[in-house]
Amino acid sequence: MNRLIEIRHVTAGYSGKPVLRNVSLDVWENDFLGIIGPNGGGKTTLLKVILGLLAPEEGLINYYHDGLPVPSLKIGYLPQTNRIDRKFPISVREVVSSGLSSEKPLFRGFNRQQNERIEEVILQMGLEDFSRRPVGELSGGQLQRALLGRAIASRPEVLILDEPNSYVDKRFESHFYTLLGEINRESAVILVSHDMGTLLPMIKNIACVNETLLYNPKTYKHAETGGTVISF
Repeated sequence: MNRLIEIRHVTAGYSGKPVLRNVSLDVWENDFLGIIGPNGGGKTTLLKVILGLLAPEEGLINYYHDGLPVPSLKIGYLPQTNRIDRKFPISVREVVSSGLSSEKPLFRGFNRQQNERIEEVILQMGLEDFSRRPVGELSGGQLQRALLGRAIASRPEVLILDEPNSYVDKRFESHFYTLLGEINRESAVILVSHDMGTLLPMIKNIACVNETLLYNPKTYKHAETGGTVISF
């Protein structure tokens, strides 16, 4: 299995104050990495480093495609809170399709394959009845589904989700976990959460971030109880 992301001895922070210290981590093709840790422990800072939004003060981060070094990866990201303007006149379909905007020429429409992909994602998100509806008319859970659709529309190599339990409405919850399994068949998933309970069966690797990082490259089944055991 090929490595997608290699983080080595990274220290990162803000205004000269480190939030992460000497962090090393690998993300692999089709990985499902769970990241846990206390508030202020550096989880969001680690995501910013992975996304290229924050340069390490020390250490390095490398990206790979088919085992070869590349300058960046196609990464889908859904933050814990969204900043979309609900008054902006944009439909659900337009939100989802914006995830493919970088793949079409400027001032041109989407081609047939891209339009088919947009419709496929809308169906995956359970938003087919709302596709023409303005985002201002959506519930919070419906809006987050549209934004998740945008994040996966381009079939990213890595999908990053920050506290998804906080934005999944109850009607969509069981389908959401099924959907994550489907996504993980073609994308690595990095998921940050305070509560991994429901997602433990899907998680392949887990890391605990609290300024430094404890990384367990494997979860395994307890022989007697069948429960998932996480050890560091």
